[in-house]
Amino acid sequence: MKAAVLTAINNLGVDHLPTPVAGPGEVLVRIRAAALNHRDIWIKTGQYAGLKFPIVPGSDGAGEVCDTGIGVDREWLGREVIINPGLDWGHQEKAQEPRFSILGLPKDGTLAEFVHVPVSQIAPKPAHLSWEEAAALPLAGLTAFRATFSRARLEAHEKVLITGIGAGTALFALQFAVAAGAVPFVTSSSPEKLARAKQLGARHGALYTAGNWSKEFGDHYGPFDVIIDSAGGPGFGELVDLCAPGGRLVFFGATRGNTGELPLRKLFWRQVSLLGSTMGSPADFEAMTQFVTTKGIHPIISHTFPLEQVDEAFDVVADGRQFGKVVVTI
Repeated sequence: MKAAVLTAINNLGVDHLPTPVAGPGEVLVRIRAAALNHRDIWIKTGQYAGLKFPIVPGSDGAGEVCDTGIGVDREWLGREVIINPGLDWGHQEKAQEPRFSILGLPKDGTLAEFVHVPVSQIAPKPAHLSWEEAAALPLAGLTAFRATFSRARLEAHEKVLITGIGAGTALFALQFAVAAGAVPFVTSSSPEKLARAKQLGARHGALYTAGNWSKEFGDHYGPFDVIIDSAGGPGFGELVDLCAPGGRLVFFGATRGNTGELPLRKLFWRQVSLLGSTMGSPADFEAMTQFVTTKGIHPIISHTFPLEQVDEAFDVVADGRQFGKVVVTI
């Protein structure tokens, strides 16, 4: 089979590998489309724990079940499915167990013609989605859904601020908030991305690169019941200032590094909750796919590349040029 193979840090190419075989309790999926996440960029550039080579990257994928292993119902054959990339979550909803891992490292991922996964990791593809849209959904959709609903408990009519709009997970959070009847606001470093977010239902947006943006934005539109962040960094404390009393600040990344000093007095006096979130449980994944189906949500696709141009796809994500998901068709 053809696959994108990372043989060393920053050494990514398309090669031919043996077609995998479905083991006991597994299915073999013929991948039609895969999607990239920042995780793939960090693996490629050597900024991720547990690196090993060679590795087929890619966590997101959609395709058809073409074979089943021992113990798997043959009725899955030919079914169109999406893949839940979170492996071995465990038995508790509150957090993943230590054995939890994500497809694409250490297990070969979806940037290949075929991938084998436990049958528990697949779900029927939402019928209203194209292959590209279906491939864009799993990791970012799951992360956004757990952060927005399972952790922050966003409700209709609450005001929610979503930072860094344009990235796939932030866009899913925006789409989910709109579908839930909440009142969403966004931030970005790009006026064009703010304008596009407003077309998707954001009420207003702020350029976080502008001086004193948080005070001016908060005075006009805040405070916010829920804030969803993936950047962290020195500006994280500004988000605390934007929280309403009893607000929830949920975060699932630290692309800008650790925070500076947190204003603890503001946190406890306003009874603000800081909520860490990572990926999501199987129950979250089922609820997310049902929500997307019921609400008729279509993931936002930024760029589409064939497998042979996978390097170009990685460059788009690495440079932050995308508005939505970058998809690789296979």
